[in-house]
Amino acid sequence: MTLPPESRPHGIVVAVDGSPMSREAAEWAAREASLRHATLTIVHAEAAEEMAYWLDVPITEEYMAARDRMAEKVITDALDVVNVTLTGTREIPVRTSILRGSKMPALIDMSKDADMMVVGCRGLHALPGLLLGSTSSSLVHHAHCPVAVIHGDHGLPSDRLTTAPVVVGVDGSPASELAVALAFDEASRRGVDLVAVHTWMTLADFVLPVTDVEMENQADEELAQRLAGNCERYPDVTVRRVIGQDNPIHRLVEESREAQLLVVGSHGRGGFAGLLLGSVSWAVVQAARVPVIVARQS
Repeated sequence: MTLPPESRPHGIVVAVDGSPMSREAAEWAAREASLRHATLTIVHAEAAEEMAYWLDVPITEEYMAARDRMAEKVITDALDVVNVTLTGTREIPVRTSILRGSKMPALIDMSKDADMMVVGCRGLHALPGLLLGSTSSSLVHHAHCPVAVIHGDHGLPSDRLTTAPVVVGVDGSPASELAVALAFDEASRRGVDLVAVHTWMTLADFVLPVTDVEMENQADEELAQRLAGNCERYPDVTVRRVIGQDNPIHRLVEESREAQLLVVGSHGRGGFAGLLLGSVSWAVVQAARVPVIVARQS
């Protein structure tokens, strides 16, 4: 099957570990790959042998065989989920891979040849109280492509999941521009509206005094400029602009409650040089209850 030229070899990569969140991630990744007509790669990282020493488990042939059987079962179960999800949709290539050795370096390296990495917000062995597991946290900080973090407690009724809009945060930074382009593409593929959110925190930082009306007009004009090129590129996407003085984290999370997907940049306009993920993006990934795509690039 010929893949679109923009699709990378691994296509949509979903990391699975047998957890409930892993199942949610596999379902979402299958639908995403179908929308893009891209390869779906299901990957499971086996526990490294060092973990056995840490858990005081002897590395025997029985241990190795049991580990391999567990890995195969995780992949098989994920394949079953994917096959059910793709029933009635167009055929796409589906591949599987079992990674051995250090998990995170292998997944991050795989992201170099992926269109998107997909992961559940928490894995099988996540500690109680953690909002994100180690795998999802590492990928949103270090991956070389967009990363989708899937939450399993979406509050929308099932009949709204396919018609609800896509929400994107816009602040004028290069990472935000990448997020906007990705959000337009996602909304177009889904045939839904796009909600573009642009907020400012306070008027105290301006050198000259400005009124709320002046700031609102300026923000509206700036947002329109940031959206213009993609509006021309995606004339099928209806855009609703949301502007105002508000905490961007609060506004994005609130708007996402009635959305099917939230897209943010990996680094905002006010971020510090050297940070791998902006504070707004990091907070939104943890607080939102819908799938969140962090628009990373190599």
